[in-house]
Amino acid sequence: MMLTADQDSASMYIGYVVGGGLKENLRVRLTVPSQEVQEGGFVVIESGDWLYYGLITDLLLGATDPRFADEQSEVRLPPGLAGLLHGQTLYTNLEVLPVLMLERGPELHDVRYDAWRQTHAGDQEPRPMPIKTIPPHHAPVRLANAADVAQIFGDPEDKENFIIGSTREQNHPVCIDLEKFVKRSSGIFGATGSGKSFLTRMILAGLIHYNRCSVLVFDMHNEYGFDDTASDTNALIAGLRSKFPARVRVVSLGGSSNIRGHNADFNLVLCEKDIQPEDIELLTRELDLKDTTPTTLNALVRDFGRDRWFHEFKRMKNGAKVEDEDGKKVAAPDSVEFWANQAGINESAAEGLHRKLGRVFDKPYIVERSDADSLQSIIKALESGQHIVLSFGDYESDLDYLLVSNLITRHIRAAWEKRTNDFRSKKGAEPRPLVIVVEEAHKLLNREMATQTTFSTIAREMRKYYVTLLIVDQRPSQIYDEVLSQLGTRICGWLGDEADIHAVLSGLAGRDTLRGMLSRLQPTEEALLLGWGVPMPIPVRSRRYDREFWEQLLKGSPQTEDIDTIIGKLYGDE
Repeated sequence: MMLTADQDSASMYIGYVVGGGLKENLRVRLTVPSQEVQEGGFVVIESGDWLYYGLITDLLLGATDPRFADEQSEVRLPPGLAGLLHGQTLYTNLEVLPVLMLERGPELHDVRYDAWRQTHAGDQEPRPMPIKTIPPHHAPVRLANAADVAQIFGDPEDKENFIIGSTREQNHPVCIDLEKFVKRSSGIFGATGSGKSFLTRMILAGLIHYNRCSVLVFDMHNEYGFDDTASDTNALIAGLRSKFPARVRVVSLGGSSNIRGHNADFNLVLCEKDIQPEDIELLTRELDLKDTTPTTLNALVRDFGRDRWFHEFKRMKNGAKVEDEDGKKVAAPDSVEFWANQAGINESAAEGLHRKLGRVFDKPYIVERSDADSLQSIIKALESGQHIVLSFGDYESDLDYLLVSNLITRHIRAAWEKRTNDFRSKKGAEPRPLVIVVEEAHKLLNREMATQTTFSTIAREMRKYYVTLLIVDQRPSQIYDEVLSQLGTRICGWLGDEADIHAVLSGLAGRDTLRGMLSRLQPTEEALLLGWGVPMPIPVRSRRYDREFWEQLLKGSPQTEDIDTIIGKLYGDE
């Protein structure tokens, strides 16, 4: 028998309000077996013309008299009487965190409807608002149905909304608004193996497919561009370049163009003139640079200019000596010591910096000059609406990642600031929004380095210049708290460390209540959505990054080949 909407709604009633408040949460007397609900459940409380939306944060066993809880009535009483006792004297209460409220108005057949409609004649469609009051005693409580989930998180049929997962109890689809998602920096967190890379791939696929922005991915481990194989199941993992060949360009760092057996679209090489003192200062911890480094770098720029200092310093020799007219050993004209003496710089400090920069001087992807400006090619591609996956290839050290990612982002910041200023002064078109994806973000955004990197500036200030970050990390506790506070949407898988859980929830209302919910997520395929980018926190069962995901995403989209052909190439005939 098919249920009507009203019957379906009635079938989900689970209890009624018996107490609580805004600060201490609401208490709900459960009228169904406790196993039918779970922490994180999305519930709706009905009270006259209003609906209240909340999350189950705890389940508590109670008794009208402690003696009934101590005695095992199931053993000494007949089953019918024992069941009645459980329903009357032994009970379960829910703790419900109220989050949103919605004025739905009287029913159409209600005598008050005409008067209510007249008073709201000029209003837009009622929308959920932050909770400001509470329902009365005995207000009925039910599990949210599909219409409730769509009311809060968006209609899955609307192309603006991207299905990221489903509610855990009834499998109703939960969406995020991609257009809102890209307006502020975001974060995807989770312990190793929790599935954050798959979540990231799905989000990126949605952004690329719906064309909401340009995407730049710093792909440190060569995971996002081309097809890969899962380490635990050996299943094929589709790459973004494979699925969007006309929109995604894979760029390889250095001279090698082969990535997992595929050819990159072009290689990225950095010219010596592109490297600035601030790029070197970023490497202070990695290269163990001294406090005298800024002074030495400033002297190099003063003597040789910002375009030549790196080249000139690189060609100097450490410890080079020549004999003077008296036969004494003195510093050679091309030595670091000679320049330091001429510049009034401590020679030991200069020689020490030169030795430590040897790791940078020797990088094959840094050249004196290049026929093609690959750095500008990346910027132009992003400006024109293409997406870039920068594969680091064989250069997977922290030094490579810190140097290259910060240098590129610094140039992007300058380009987008200029385009935005031109747009606001009526001299150019509106810039295309850009999302920069940063893996292992704690290496760039920790407390010691956050103030030096361009990424920190983007997280704090670049939203008004159409640039935001998507940071992906397994140790959010190591990211500077000022950066975390700027994140809009936070998508978090299972975290085992209490400090990481605390960091993800920092700056959020109700974080003490959400902490337990986050710590009890399943190790894989579950995530907690929270922050500015979603109307209310909610745990979801995340979608799987598989053939079904791609079939649903690409359904009805213009392609040069039909969907079956595209999917078949990736996964083979089943």
